[in-house]
Amino acid sequence: MKATAKESRFNFKGLLEAVNRGEEVIITFRGKPCAKLVPYKEKNKRVITNELFGVWKDNEKVQKVDAYVRGLREGRF
Repeated sequence: MKATAKESRFNFKGLLEAVNRGEEVIITFRGKPCAKLVPYKEKNKRVITNELFGVWKDNEKVQKVDAYVRGLREGRF
């Protein structure tokens, strides 16, 4: 779909509706393509695992991070 800069000022809601339907909207200024509206895609969130790194990686006492941290906190709470 194409729209002029003037049309985008007066009918932006309609352009957003088109994008929500999955269309790409090319906005032109003085007859030349200048911008593109595309549907927003969420980035994959990085899954945090309890892998040890650095100096903790080779420490045999600390194989399960959660259990180790809970053990450290037991006396404090």
